[in-house]
Amino acid sequence: MNITDAQKQQFQEEGYFILENVIPEPLLELLRGECGTFIDQMDAEMDRQDTDVLGINHRNKRYFVSNCFRKQPTLREFLFSDLMAEVCRATLGDTAYLFWEQYVVKGAEAGMKFSWHQDSGYVGYPDHKPYLTCWCALDDMSEENGTVYVMPFSHIGIRSWVKHVREEGSNDMVGYFGPEKGVPAIVPAGSIVAFTSINFHCSGTNYSNNLRRAYLAQYSAEPLLSHDGSRLWGNAEPLLRDGKSAVGDPPPDIASRFN
Repeated sequence: MNITDAQKQQFQEEGYFILENVIPEPLLELLRGECGTFIDQMDAEMDRQDTDVLGINHRNKRYFVSNCFRKQPTLREFLFSDLMAEVCRATLGDTAYLFWEQYVVKGAEAGMKFSWHQDSGYVGYPDHKPYLTCWCALDDMSEENGTVYVMPFSHIGIRSWVKHVREEGSNDMVGYFGPEKGVPAIVPAGSIVAFTSINFHCSGTNYSNNLRRAYLAQYSAEPLLSHDGSRLWGNAEPLLRDGKSAVGDPPPDIASRFN
């Protein structure tokens, strides 16, 4: 894979770029193969709690299932691959840590939209270094099936953290209410939409007859801490150090939410 200088410049100026057909078929099949298991687990948890809504998860409509690699280590083959290291070098630079990951799935025919937000809006406080989201298409993406729309920085002139408000009913955190529509990612399966955690983005309703599946791999240039600085906000597993692979190196000696 070759990430061009023009794409790197676009990332610096607009906060995003799109890489089409870059995920090798074996890794794409790995990501697809594990997806259903985690959706089933979320449904089972909803059953256990006797509800159809858990946070921003809505049964049969949309799912956000995170830190799956902790339960299924084979996902590390993708998360710590040479492909993802190259994307991180082109965006974050010579140091990168795995911060977060999650499956994002919209149900067939009634898959819910997801409101305009910055991923940093879910972190919840402004003074952290923006991180990288790699939105990986597991299916062919279209406006009909609810693809992601990314807002280039220049469209609204915002390239900093914005306070979000929680939308009643959906439980979405929302940070933009204006008329701009952003850029839809009309891409084939195996593509990666890479954008900063301060780029606004949203996704539409899935009107198609099939699930719309995406996998988010998120990386930071430094360990991202909780607001009070007492622990890691998420993960901080090394991927790159000084531009070279740091896979297998221990994470920083900072308290973790997972301990």
